[in-house]
Amino acid sequence: MASWLPGFRFGGNARLNGTPQVSELDGLLFWSAASLILFGLVMVYSSSIAVAEGSRMFAHQPYYFLVRHTIFVLIALAAGAFAFRVPIRTWQSLSPYLFMAVLVLLIVVLVPHIGREVNGSRRWIPLGFGNLQPSELAKLFVGLYAADYTIRKLAVMKSFRHAFLPMASMILFVGFLLLREPDFGAFVVICCIAFGILFLGGLNARIFALLMIVAVVGFLLLIWLSPYRRERLFNFVDPWKDSLGSGYQLSHALIAFGRGEWFGVGLGASVEKLFYLPEAHTDFLLAVIAEELGFVGVLTVVVLFAVMVHRTFAIAKRAHFVGNYYAGMVAQGIGLWFGVQSFINMGVNMGLLPTKGLTLPLMSYGGSGIVANCLALGILLRIDWENRQMRRGAPLGGDAGVPPRYSQSRLPRQGDQ
Repeated sequence: MASWLPGFRFGGNARLNGTPQVSELDGLLFWSAASLILFGLVMVYSSSIAVAEGSRMFAHQPYYFLVRHTIFVLIALAAGAFAFRVPIRTWQSLSPYLFMAVLVLLIVVLVPHIGREVNGSRRWIPLGFGNLQPSELAKLFVGLYAADYTIRKLAVMKSFRHAFLPMASMILFVGFLLLREPDFGAFVVICCIAFGILFLGGLNARIFALLMIVAVVGFLLLIWLSPYRRERLFNFVDPWKDSLGSGYQLSHALIAFGRGEWFGVGLGASVEKLFYLPEAHTDFLLAVIAEELGFVGVLTVVVLFAVMVHRTFAIAKRAHFVGNYYAGMVAQGIGLWFGVQSFINMGVNMGLLPTKGLTLPLMSYGGSGIVANCLALGILLRIDWENRQMRRGAPLGGDAGVPPRYSQSRLPRQGDQ
């Protein structure tokens, strides 16, 4: 794993681009994320071996998903290494363009004969060697843009018209595109990221409370007006009512949790993955972990995510302390992303939330998801590294990630232009 951070080790001095630099990184963040990725590799293989071996679609190759997921992980680690080498100021300057690029991709995926449709959802753009899922990149790029937007609007953050309304309009447009796919789960996560950053950036509390009320009513209407989503909600309340139909996934996920008990039935010994539990290596990976490794396995995953999210917000707090305000908001957005998405996925697997098509970050099978996750981790480690540099007074070419008018010595005030 250390090879994706060239020139760095945990402690001591190292060189980056030929210049002596401080080399400490947040070890808890690094090793918790690395553990989740490696744990995910093992469990993707275990949960997919029966499907891959028993299907002609995958040429009866038991290692099909393991090989592909390993390739995705290597590509993702390379992307993370690239992201780590890019200064935060550069990410800030590129954020509007990255946001516009992902909007274009979200439009392109809806074009017939370009976007790929699977099980009634058009979410992927075929690239030959794999599929690109724009909604995964949207989670990161919306976070980068929302942080930049908040920095630019700090002086008017209490204003509904100048601070909230423009951002809300953009997110609603993104939501319209996502619901056309449809990808309701990604829309929920992106709303949490964008509006969470606005709130943490100083959005008026009354506006935020009104937003929460409108969001809850809006989501309930989206569910009620869609027969498919309404059916999922009713089945979530009582999956056994139609356990062989619309409640099939959730009922078998609950069976997997029940079979696992405290220590599981043993790695590789899951019965539910034998063509009973659909999407066992993607959306319902945690159910296989519960069956094979029991409560101990699930608790390990929960603790690793909790540590990673905690360290993410600790890095955000340090960034604000040293005046790296944009970086701090980006870190908060990434923390919200990992926290909210992992919480929803775990809740769905345990029958605590209605079924949604959201994967478990860093662990579930998939190319776009793991690449977006590792890009975010690379940016987080870069923020942590710049924090440590700034605390030691090392030159980074000005206030890293902060526009000159919002430098460490002068925060924007009401009335600033």
